[in-house]
Amino acid sequence: MSSSEDEDGAGWEDWAENGDDAGSIVKCLLCSSSFSSADQAFHHCSQQHGLDFGALRLHSRLDFYQALRLLNFIRSEVAAERCWNCGAEFQDESAFQDHVDSTRHCSLPGSDRWKDDFYLAPFLKDDALLYNFDLEDIEEDGNGTIDRDEIISELANLDPGEGSIDEAIRELATSSLPTSEATSTGNGKLAEKKKRVSFDNVVKEEILRVNSTYFSSYGEYGIHREMLGDKVRTEAYQKAILHNPPLLENALVMDIGCGTGILSLFAAKAGASKVIAVDGSEKMAMVAREVARDNGFISDGSPGNTIEVVGGMIEDLDGKLSISPHSVDVIISEWMGYGLLYESMLGSVLHARDRWLKPGGSILPDTAEMFVAGFGKGATSLPFWEDVYGFNMKRIGNEVLEHAANAPVVDVVNREDIVTDSFSIQKFDILTMKPDDVDFHAHFELKPRTASPVWCYGVVLWFDVGFTERCCKVSPVTMTTSPFSPSTHWSQTILTFRNPILLSREASAGPGESGTKENPAALLKGRISIARSFKHRSIDISLETAAVAAESGAAFPMPVQIFGL
Repeated sequence: MSSSEDEDGAGWEDWAENGDDAGSIVKCLLCSSSFSSADQAFHHCSQQHGLDFGALRLHSRLDFYQALRLLNFIRSEVAAERCWNCGAEFQDESAFQDHVDSTRHCSLPGSDRWKDDFYLAPFLKDDALLYNFDLEDIEEDGNGTIDRDEIISELANLDPGEGSIDEAIRELATSSLPTSEATSTGNGKLAEKKKRVSFDNVVKEEILRVNSTYFSSYGEYGIHREMLGDKVRTEAYQKAILHNPPLLENALVMDIGCGTGILSLFAAKAGASKVIAVDGSEKMAMVAREVARDNGFISDGSPGNTIEVVGGMIEDLDGKLSISPHSVDVIISEWMGYGLLYESMLGSVLHARDRWLKPGGSILPDTAEMFVAGFGKGATSLPFWEDVYGFNMKRIGNEVLEHAANAPVVDVVNREDIVTDSFSIQKFDILTMKPDDVDFHAHFELKPRTASPVWCYGVVLWFDVGFTERCCKVSPVTMTTSPFSPSTHWSQTILTFRNPILLSREASAGPGESGTKENPAALLKGRISIARSFKHRSIDISLETAAVAAESGAAFPMPVQIFGL
């Protein structure tokens, strides 16, 4: 999904009570044709391509959420010129359309990939088919009728600790599926009363559930042992805080996501007059408080404690802190997640910046930058499976590799397994960026590092953060998670191609598709899009790549890949 497709939570705002929007353009599921209403689009899809979505939904007894997943799955597969039903891939639109119109598939996909919650997110921004496909919301149960609004209302009252929101959705939604009799008698009402669904309450409950799980995980000591033991991480913060006395001396400091309180302890040791340490885990807030007391920064009964620990998310603490808005001199936070943005606390840091940081204040770190590079066979599990105690298990390795092409892998990549140069895809200025800036797309070009031909199996993503001289004037620090530097607990994020691409500096123009054994590519071009997922604290990554031929410069595109992290 590109950043433009996820802006402002597109697809999750209130959906109105009306039917089709006046003047809206409705795109066919399986071709480029456009229509003025959802009914026309679905009718065309059925008559022209053989896909009667309504009949398929009724025959397969799909609830609303299952139908939503299926529709978005079809959209994403068609965009990749891949058959949504059988998975056949095509190199051009004409061949793809011939296949669609000749097979006229009208059954559920052979793969279960469409059932993934990833496909609850709209693939197209403002997709009118999502807003308008029929809801069979009338069912006689002996006690009256049950409609989807009642289901949403029940979901809104669920306790996030009682179980999975998704399980509850399935249970409640499935319980309201119409019988064939109810369906036949309800069609007239459906024609008069098409509804759109409000996800607001469901999303709020899901955010509560994810936050509860997220902060509970940080209540376990193992993850803090791992982070504290990460010398690259911890020593970078230690140097930035302790080696820049003018920044911290007599400063009011706020530590977002303090955990054990290590950064707060550094700040207090560096001479801060007051440190407000905030953590969303009540357990860790209590632990950090006791650790600060054990180290002499909190004294019972003393009004002049250097460290004050507060439990709760910073977004919920307005009016509850002992300081005034826009009074903080320095915000410190280790907010980064896998791939920089997965499960990151950057949003909380930006909220604290806008609410509590004084004009001209500092943030540590104050910059972040993301990079990609191509990786070779050694960064996959293939070498292991090709020789297991002298036996060939490459079949398993190929299956593992196929799975990796659908889901990111977080692992350490060795420098010798990087087969291209690296490319910066995004820079963030934490002092000035907007929250929506985390959704972006970027183009990149990757050239092989060596003269000899090399197979590129995918791209690896990593990040740097900077404690720059803008804030750390005495001793700037850069922390990197690069595969060319000592490894960190973040490792790297691996995005695997469906098929490897052969690259060569000395590639010469040849017949056929570029990037193959017969015709190596001179370079790899691509576009990567990263956006916040509808799943709270998660991100969606879309990867478009093309092998570029030598001399002619012709680009041979690969199928678009979408990863959920």
